[in-house]
Amino acid sequence: RVSLPARPPALHARSPHQHRAVRVPPNLPAGMSSTYQEREFIARREQVVRDIKDKFSLFDKEGRGHCDVREIGTIIRALGVCPSELELRDMITEIEEEEPTGFIRYEKFERMMTRVLMDNQFTRDSEEKLIAAFRAIDSENKGYVQAERLRELLTTRGEKFNTEEMDDMLAFAADAETGLVHYEDYVTLLELQ
Repeated sequence: RVSLPARPPALHARSPHQHRAVRVPPNLPAGMSSTYQEREFIARREQVVRDIKDKFSLFDKEGRGHCDVREIGTIIRALGVCPSELELRDMITEIEEEEPTGFIRYEKFERMMTRVLMDNQFTRDSEEKLIAAFRAIDSENKGYVQAERLRELLTTRGEKFNTEEMDDMLAFAADAETGLVHYEDYVTLLELQ
């Protein structure tokens, strides 16, 4: 964690040909040196770290600073990051202990997720792209798809959803009475999260 002094060190007299060195916090994008931009960056980083801690603590029920490795995908997705299963496995490998224990330490998770979130890696697909994907399934352009048809497609083709992921999605996306997913409404709800 970087701690900045409350006020900058006193400036010493220098010749007009000397340039003042600018202290740039780690992860500050190249070329960003104004005080306002630095403050914005630091404020965003602090918010990101708070979000990571909040989400992680939901699964670290005993407050021991670690959680079950099987929960990491859920935590990562709760932070708005949507890696593929292969990318998720790579992320877990990056933060696992050399001798896997089945648990992930908060410090390693925070370091990795701060980098991922600050660099905007694995962002969600745009609203337009999601609607286009649903429209490809909705060949009759009705504005909805059958939940069971969606389940069939997403569990048998491409990067397959598992049963739990599919149940979670449909519990949120499908109308319980009709069994239909009105995809434009669903995508709008996703964007609000």
